Amino acid sequence: MKFTKFVAAAAVSATMVFAAPVMAEDSSKPIVIPTHNWSSQVVMAYVIGGIFESMGNNVEYVPADSQAVYEAVRNGDITISHEVWQSAFGASFYNAMDKGGIIDAGSHEALTLEEMGVPGYVIEQNMCPGLPNWEALKDCKDIFVTADSDGKGRWLEGPQSWHGDLMPERIAALGLGDDYMVKFAGGADALWAELAAAKKENRAVITFNWTPNFTDADGFVFIEFPEYTDGCRTVDGGDGSCGSPKGWLKKAANYKMPKTHPAAYKAYSKLSFSTLHIGQMAALVDIDKMSHEDAAKKWLADNEAVWMPFTK
Repeated sequence: MKFTKFVAAAAVSATMVFAAPVMAEDSSKPIVIPTHNWSSQVVMAYVIGGIFESMGNNVEYVPADSQAVYEAVRNGDITISHEVWQSAFGASFYNAMDKGGIIDAGSHEALTLEEMGVPGYVIEQNMCPGLPNWEALKDCKDIFVTADSDGKGRWLEGPQSWHGDLMPERIAALGLGDDYMVKFAGGADALWAELAAAKKENRAVITFNWTPNFTDADGFVFIEFPEYTDGCRTVDGGDGSCGSPKGWLKKAANYKMPKTHPAAYKAYSKLSFSTLHIGQMAALVDIDKMSHEDAAKKWLADNEAVWMPFTK
């Protein structure tokens, strides 16, 4: 009787073991990763692609608009979006989520800020007394005038596709419209070129920037505008005078990825980079002048202890 019970129990136990679900293998179809127009995003695209390839996956890279990419992820044309900045892209991300087809795959360790600011030496040399408080700009227009600003102080913004008319609206709302104007840069490289030229000439300049970025090491100082609150921007019904929020840096994925590429998705959901990691990626391109692909290879080779645990 005891023997019979033992055999029966063993049979049940074996059945339970062999009936346990086994994780499906990743599809041989490529994981499609978007590239945008700033260094950390592009290098990170190749870093993440390299991680996926180390796990046996196929990867493709496609240039994509930084706002429209969330619709492309939702529709399955692109698999992931790995740098979702709350301030610039949060609305587009959540709009796509509301429609269905895109999922939140977690956040990076790094927190973010996207804002106008000045090189550290502008503060150190007291070129505009009172900075970084924005009200100091009322009395400093002349030091920010450039040849293309029609006698006004110039704010050099990123590409207009990043934030639309956010900065022109802010200038108007703060009562600075008579003294300042906004010029939109063609890309991130134009921002860095202007910062480099201004530093060489010891010239004051207001540019758009963000953190994490390679400029963190140079002591770039963000201007302190009125505090951001929900609904304060013009697009959200506010007067537009507020500054930018400190926010999250999320990862998005197509809703099918956990089933089509379960191992890659598991690694992707665990993946989390810090401000230091992301700044290192950008610096390899913007300071060391490496290609994005070579920068990613070097970062992966130098940081196996960081990324290998994501794959386990």
